[in-house]
Amino acid sequence: MHAAINEMPTPIGTIDDLLEAGDTSARPYKVFIGHNLGNRSFLMSVPMRDFFSISQVANERAANGTPIAQRPLNEEHAQKLALYILKGLISAAIERRKIMKQPESPALNELQHYFGPQPYLALQPIVVNIRNCNPSGANISGSRMVTKDEETACFKVMLSQRDILWVVDGQHRRKAMEVVFKFLDDVRMYQKYPKKGSLYIAGAGQDVPTAALNAWHECLEVASGFSTVMVEVHLGLDVDQERQLFHDLNNLAKKVEKSLALKFDTSNPVNRFIKEVLLDDILGWEDVQDKDITDWHQDNGVWTYKDLVAVNALLFLNKTNISGATPALVDPKIEFATRLWQEIKNIPDFGDAGAKTKTVAAQPVVIKAIAKLAFDFAFGKRRGIFGDTHLQILLDGISKFNFAHSNPVWRYYEMSEDERIADNLQGLKEYLPSDDEGYNRDIGKFDAATGWMRFGAKHNDIYPIIGDMIRWSLGLPRRGQKDSIGDLDLL
Repeated sequence: MHAAINEMPTPIGTIDDLLEAGDTSARPYKVFIGHNLGNRSFLMSVPMRDFFSISQVANERAANGTPIAQRPLNEEHAQKLALYILKGLISAAIERRKIMKQPESPALNELQHYFGPQPYLALQPIVVNIRNCNPSGANISGSRMVTKDEETACFKVMLSQRDILWVVDGQHRRKAMEVVFKFLDDVRMYQKYPKKGSLYIAGAGQDVPTAALNAWHECLEVASGFSTVMVEVHLGLDVDQERQLFHDLNNLAKKVEKSLALKFDTSNPVNRFIKEVLLDDILGWEDVQDKDITDWHQDNGVWTYKDLVAVNALLFLNKTNISGATPALVDPKIEFATRLWQEIKNIPDFGDAGAKTKTVAAQPVVIKAIAKLAFDFAFGKRRGIFGDTHLQILLDGISKFNFAHSNPVWRYYEMSEDERIADNLQGLKEYLPSDDEGYNRDIGKFDAATGWMRFGAKHNDIYPIIGDMIRWSLGLPRRGQKDSIGDLDLL
């Protein structure tokens, strides 16, 4: 038996000399050995469920309550990752059937459609630390695995129950796995979908049909063998080193611009509508802007992707983002959304070069206001009070509405009472939030020199007010109003 080698880093060839320090609980794992910036590390691929069982999160807290090696767990983020992992397991179960030349499973295909297909699914490698070992790995037993030609294929190391993989980067992924496994175990055990917190909302509280039960069981099977996660294992790090590694992994990477991230994502059904229907069939834009155009003289009429997403989030989901969108929520609204965007496209000058100088409709906050009105009248809680009357008035009025910069309605908060009366705007007050002292109603500024109305950057505060102005102009009811439709003429 050879002595342990303490130098850093030790040569790869000495893996055969590692001490036999395992115990009866030790299990073999195939690994590749490397030196990450000079520090010895293992790279291993393990079934997802195995990884969960041999890992823990390094989130003990110091005396003053601050995290030692992890930030606090964000349950909402973990839940979103759980949905992503579940979608991945469904895809893996379908792929395994193809590899094994088994017939397609209609139940798995139905689940994939519910959660939404996407071109590719994968989890990034999880970074862990084995705390109770030597930094060189010299007290982890192992052996070299060679090919017939005596070439090193990989190494086999023995990890026991005491060799816990402490997660340095990936605690939310691990928590998401826990949520998924609990869901699958509960479904299998009780043959009924959970009423609350279910990852499959469509079946909440219902019995699980036999075909679906078999599909969920296949998902659990692939998590236990076919579906693996990559794990980068660091060795013998102390608390300060774990914290430094956590910092570097999470702060040195450059964040992807929001528009680019959204543009690349085809898993979300709202994104698919934008790419496959809106851009190609309706707007006819070959590409989108990378950044907002601040110099309106340079405006080519095309928006950024994040603005298109923000409008469609309101239209499909009544939210300011598309997180949580599923085909079940989006697909039934596609025909309506197509009709609305066709009406928007017919607004004079919309989408043309120099559009921002010609119409306020070229400013995304105005279309957000229309999208919000459309959702309320088509899908809101009180949509049935007058049938489709309000919705039809909105749809018919979009292309006829006065979206010119000169429309005095946009300048309401900049006007004196006499100016409002002179422009026949006195009835608008009943539709708008109070403009009494102490309230900020700065929706934008009208530039008399250029004749342009520029709305402000705080869209979430501004678009509801623009929506109120459109309501009044089209003779639609006020927000929360229950009486009949007015008869005001279009401005």
